[in-house]
Amino acid sequence: MNHKQKSVITSDMEGRIETFNQGAVEIFGYQPEEVIGKKRVSLFSPGQVVLQNVPNWLKVAREQGLYETKTVFINRDGSPIPAHVRITPTFKNGVQIGYCGVTEVLDDVDPSEIAPNISFATKFFTWLVITRAPFLTAIIIPILIGAAWVAYQQLVSPFPTALFFLTLFAGIFMHVSANTFNDYFDWTSGTDQINNEYFTPYTGGSRSIELGLITPRQLFFVAFISLVAASLLGLTLVIVSGLGVLVFGLIGAFSTYFYTAPPLRLAARRGLGELTVFLNFGPLAVAGTVYALTGSVTLSDFLVGVPIGLLTTAILWVNQLPDENSDRQALKINLVVLLGKKRARWGYLVLMCATFGFILYWLLIGNFPLGAGLALISLPIAWKASMTVLRDYDKRSLSQASAATIKVQLLAGLLMAAGLVLSTVFLS
Repeated sequence: MNHKQKSVITSDMEGRIETFNQGAVEIFGYQPEEVIGKKRVSLFSPGQVVLQNVPNWLKVAREQGLYETKTVFINRDGSPIPAHVRITPTFKNGVQIGYCGVTEVLDDVDPSEIAPNISFATKFFTWLVITRAPFLTAIIIPILIGAAWVAYQQLVSPFPTALFFLTLFAGIFMHVSANTFNDYFDWTSGTDQINNEYFTPYTGGSRSIELGLITPRQLFFVAFISLVAASLLGLTLVIVSGLGVLVFGLIGAFSTYFYTAPPLRLAARRGLGELTVFLNFGPLAVAGTVYALTGSVTLSDFLVGVPIGLLTTAILWVNQLPDENSDRQALKINLVVLLGKKRARWGYLVLMCATFGFILYWLLIGNFPLGAGLALISLPIAWKASMTVLRDYDKRSLSQASAATIKVQLLAGLLMAAGLVLSTVFLS
């Protein structure tokens, strides 16, 4: 390796590699055709350095025009490369379009001497990334709605706080299992390797294996242990609340594993993935919570979960748009792939209209108390997100709609739960 040679790599704003000179070939060991348009610059750094340091490096480069530091990169063969890197933003017509990194190897330098120290906060954050913990609100919110629905109807007195927390943590562990099984099977099936169009952190999964934060075997173990933990909590609920909990639990476990696991791979089955998400994070989660807390369930308990299930499906839907091309290549035929991006954008609007249409209709006919109408406060955010999807369905700015959809699901769900509880107060 000629250490006098400089590596010059340019990327777009998402880190996708656009140019890769001969120096980069010599230093990192990849050929241009292997990485240009196919990989991201995070490929060359340890995963925890990417999480802890790279965002700030890019921020300084963007704001000050330059960032320089000594760090350790990774060669294709896994060996560490002590190096000096110089990062500058790149522009076109006055608008930033990406970054340029110029790297020189530091001869006779021990990599351990210049490797960034990884903080405890970063090590903790690593597990949040692996489990995709920020997205656990998808299951927390419907469980809160189910509990609030029980309180509003005064189905049991006093409110079973211990059972609520058992249900909550069973749901959380089940969702962690779903997230990690999803990442494991997307990696082992080759789906993640094909997908280079995702928007961090909203689409494309956690990328924890790709970043080297965890091995595939370790990730499978995390998924399995999480499912076991959910099952043990569920069995406790079965003993206390009845065999109905077992039915809800078995459906959840089946969906958790086979959403991306072969041979069923529900996420690739022309709408079965979307249906699975809607049911498990909407009607089943809410009704299952009601059963766990009361030992019985009615049709209305399922219907209460429809709006939040639709909103969670909207999160999935908008995040499938940037992945459409790679999902198609991986034969992951979800509804967005089936429809194509241009037509699928209208599906997002349908989901939003159905969500708030159901809430408004059930308020008008008296199925919901007026307090549940607080969820309508989130309607302006939903409208703005819908307009962004319709306009920017094939642009990087779609990531704004991804973030907004998560906010709508969280805000509408919390407001609905709070409204149900407030209605209980006014009735008492």
